[in-house]
Amino acid sequence: MYYSSGNYEAFARPRKPEGVENKTAWFVGAGLTSMASAVFMIRDGQLSGDKITILERLDLPGGALDGIKKPDKGFVIRGGREMEDHMECLWDLFRTIPSLEVDGSVLDEFYWLNKDDPNYSLNRVTHRQGEEFVTNNEFGLSEKAQKELVKVFLASREEMEDKRIDEIFGEEFLSSNFWLYWRTMFAFENWHSALELKLYLHRFVHHIGGLPDLSALKFTKYNQYESLVLPMYRWLLDQGVRFEFSTEVTDIDFVFDGDRKQATRIHWTKGGVPGGVDLGPDDLVLATIGSLTENSDDGTHHNAARLDEGPAPAWDLWRRIAAKHPSFGRPEVFCGDISKTKWESATVTTIGPEIPRYIKKIAKRDPFSGNIVTGGIVTAKDSSWLLSWTVNRQPHFKAQAPDEIVVWVYGLFVDVPGDFTGKTMQESTGEEITQEWLYHLGVPVEDIPELAANGAKTVPVMMPYVTSFFMPRTAGDRPDVVPEGAVNFAFIGQFAETTRDTIFTTEYSVRTAMEAAYQLLGIDRGVPEVFNSTYDLRFLLEATARLRDGEEVELPGPKFVGNRIIKHLDHTQIGQLLTDFGVIPELDGTTKRVRADDAGA
Repeated sequence: MYYSSGNYEAFARPRKPEGVENKTAWFVGAGLTSMASAVFMIRDGQLSGDKITILERLDLPGGALDGIKKPDKGFVIRGGREMEDHMECLWDLFRTIPSLEVDGSVLDEFYWLNKDDPNYSLNRVTHRQGEEFVTNNEFGLSEKAQKELVKVFLASREEMEDKRIDEIFGEEFLSSNFWLYWRTMFAFENWHSALELKLYLHRFVHHIGGLPDLSALKFTKYNQYESLVLPMYRWLLDQGVRFEFSTEVTDIDFVFDGDRKQATRIHWTKGGVPGGVDLGPDDLVLATIGSLTENSDDGTHHNAARLDEGPAPAWDLWRRIAAKHPSFGRPEVFCGDISKTKWESATVTTIGPEIPRYIKKIAKRDPFSGNIVTGGIVTAKDSSWLLSWTVNRQPHFKAQAPDEIVVWVYGLFVDVPGDFTGKTMQESTGEEITQEWLYHLGVPVEDIPELAANGAKTVPVMMPYVTSFFMPRTAGDRPDVVPEGAVNFAFIGQFAETTRDTIFTTEYSVRTAMEAAYQLLGIDRGVPEVFNSTYDLRFLLEATARLRDGEEVELPGPKFVGNRIIKHLDHTQIGQLLTDFGVIPELDGTTKRVRADDAGA
């Protein structure tokens, strides 16, 4: 396997790998990563679809990419997916999958939709019960906080291993607008991994300027299940792929001969009956390890969601596998402290026009328009739960009634009493969560109880492991996608290690899926390299200026010396770059500033 960039490799069709007709493939889990890897095996590896079996404990595909209407409860989305232009593996995948909505691929549908209705927020932060918190799109980073950020950016990976964010950054950074935007958009806690923060900075440096208004983001037309999972599921079924639902994989056997490692059997139970399959060198097994949505529990409008700290099948499977060889990772690093990996979300379905009026006031857009509404999350800055909420394009589910709006709400601090209810989010019913949200929406307090009771139906979801991949870690805690010496197996998903990308993205799941398929089948085509904005001087300069809220860099020493240096730079390529991106002042005032994307980046 090798990495590549550019159209030459992107548009190439690989030759049929030698011996592929003798292979079979077994996938553990039917989430995005397994389905994506199956697509790559069929499309690029030319493995016949009827040679592929996907084993899933639940009774439907999709994993964390969900969206469903549950009887007697209502619509449920446990989380949303924020996507961008440069998810190279993801779009390589969905250019192949036919859309269920338009005459074209899922990528075509997504591309046209976001061209016609581009995403951006008109009100990112509120306070004082729905009042706009005016930030002027500024980050508010002090000189000290800027230096801390630059130090992390320049540090080696090893220097950031096993360190918490609040061990690296001081209070000035943690109280800045930048950290408010960042932590609520990506769900970072102060005790999470400084290494993951560093990796995110590098991966998305080209989107730093889009943090305040979320203009960097793009969204699907409907929820992620109907827009992404269902088209891929139908395509795989058409190729002959077999899905075995209600099948829980309990263990995988391996044999080790020096450096050689081979999977020899998959164990499962189905309907309480043990089963399994023996594996030879040509029988491939690709296992999704760990799970951010494992043991999720739904509440109802009148019942709180339960924190399930009991047996967790996906994590228990990884624990059994990891015990067999040191290169198979250390799951306890990620799943061993639920108090630091949990948070709760809720899906609010509003009924009638009352609540949407308040949504419109904050979003500054009509939620019934069918177009972008909030443009991403709105954060109630002074919420004790640090509550954020979003309204995507409506209808968010095809089955929605015309007078319904589906809202997704989440809180980072689930153990702190609410500002209106006085109850923690964890102990709150759907109705009580709705009350707290309405309070921060600006609904008059005397109207909140009635509106929460009869103007909405809310399903809370508690997720014990939802940020488990952000826990501080070191090299080796996650196993390589294909461990050294492995002949017929791979680990895929958010807890497999590829140093090329950042977790908690659809792109990471698809990248591990692609790397696994290409390595195990010997597919002679490059895996798309991560977008190289972190190596592009133009993006780095633009980010530097943006993080300083446009304030130009003061050169050390007397001002006349600085002006003389700038004058000498002014007519050079470096001088043009520095002035174009606002890092140093223009002397003659004639230089036209351009954005990195306008400059051909």
